[in-house]
Amino acid sequence: MPKAPIAIQAKDLAVDHVSDEKLSINISGRRFETWRNTLEKYPETLLGSNEKEFFYDEDSGEYFFDRDPDIFRHILTFYRTGKLHYPKHECLVAYDEELSFFGIMPDLISDCCYEDYKDKKRENQERLMEERLETNEKTKEHLTLQQKMWAAFENPHTSSIALVFYYVTGFFIAVSVLCNIIETIPCKYIESGVTLSCGDLYERQFFVLDTACVIIFTIEYLLRLFAAPDRCKFLRSIMSVIDVVAILPYYVGLGLQDNKDVSGAFVTLRVFRVFRIFKFSRHSQGLRILGYTLKSCASELGFLVFSLAMAIIIFATIMYYAEKKVIDTRFTSIPSAFWYTIVTMTTLGYGDMVPATVMGKIVGGICSLSGVLVIALPVPVIVSNFSRIYHQNQRADKRKAQKKARLARIRIVKNASGQALFSKKKAHEARMQAFEQGLLSLDALKDEDIFEIQHHHLLQCLERATVR
Repeated sequence: MPKAPIAIQAKDLAVDHVSDEKLSINISGRRFETWRNTLEKYPETLLGSNEKEFFYDEDSGEYFFDRDPDIFRHILTFYRTGKLHYPKHECLVAYDEELSFFGIMPDLISDCCYEDYKDKKRENQERLMEERLETNEKTKEHLTLQQKMWAAFENPHTSSIALVFYYVTGFFIAVSVLCNIIETIPCKYIESGVTLSCGDLYERQFFVLDTACVIIFTIEYLLRLFAAPDRCKFLRSIMSVIDVVAILPYYVGLGLQDNKDVSGAFVTLRVFRVFRIFKFSRHSQGLRILGYTLKSCASELGFLVFSLAMAIIIFATIMYYAEKKVIDTRFTSIPSAFWYTIVTMTTLGYGDMVPATVMGKIVGGICSLSGVLVIALPVPVIVSNFSRIYHQNQRADKRKAQKKARLARIRIVKNASGQALFSKKKAHEARMQAFEQGLLSLDALKDEDIFEIQHHHLLQCLERATVR
């Protein structure tokens, strides 16, 4: 089977059907006719190269391919017009297989269909990931202890113990974040207007709560590290770094607690406890969707940062030279003008730095309008990606709920059928007695037995199809 080349370029062939040859292509019984020059415009594909001769049938005088004729219609259109379209009603996997067979790259899909193709591709990949997770759930009885632990961490709803641990860690994350906030509130006023914060007044109580939270976080991190399929990859992951940053200040603080020379460094380390709030991303589907959205919009966000950086440098430079001759100006250098430019472009406008000259005010107005335009450009892309990922997750949850409901209904019917089995056996014995006494015909007895067999067989097939 030919593979799609790295780049496909069309040959410029003059349209001369007088000296051209008409070819007949049979795709699973459906015939297509075209000119040889039309196919040879793309010599690096299957139909444009000599490899198609392996599929030539001398008896019928045509090329025969046992492929999908509906998709081939779009492939032949690509040879004729140079534009490859993606039919939305066709299966994505089948479409990719046909393109691969005929040696055509998916990157050649026209702009009018490319976004639909990429969206369907992403949706299909996410569905395959969900099916892979469901397959792992079905075969969990064959998994090792390490694999079961990792599956429980990734999907807490697999067992009751995992679900309890999931809610316990979520509770301690909330307690840790609240303690970090409450300990800064002034709780007691001392003489001369000095206040004592709650963290200093109830230092022992907050230390006990912090210790309990850190113990839970440490146990969770060590269990995740033990259960991780690839520990090196786990240690390099963002969530692993967040876990370490969340618990590291506590252990460092224990070592620096008696050293007065480094007490300032200890206070600085306590700032990193705020990163514990990112641990909520494991407990919130919305936060995970937001993270996936930002990851999928990395190129757009990079463009935004690059555009803002260029605009900040340009406007800060112009503003510095426009305000340079003003007495007691706060625009003392280009870097000092960065703050004014950033605040203006993001439409915050603190007012701590304002231009005094007419030229400076004009530049400030243009800077503000430019900031609105630059920031607004990538926003629709980010919003559309968030909406797409959110709806995909909703569809996945809906499919899982429907599947559980179908399985529940089947189990109810099977239980009812099982409860009625005893009475059915008695009825069968009664029918057999009636048959022996000549009160029931053989055909009637067979019909009733066949109905029962078909009923149970239908329930079994329905359950297997639903689980699959």
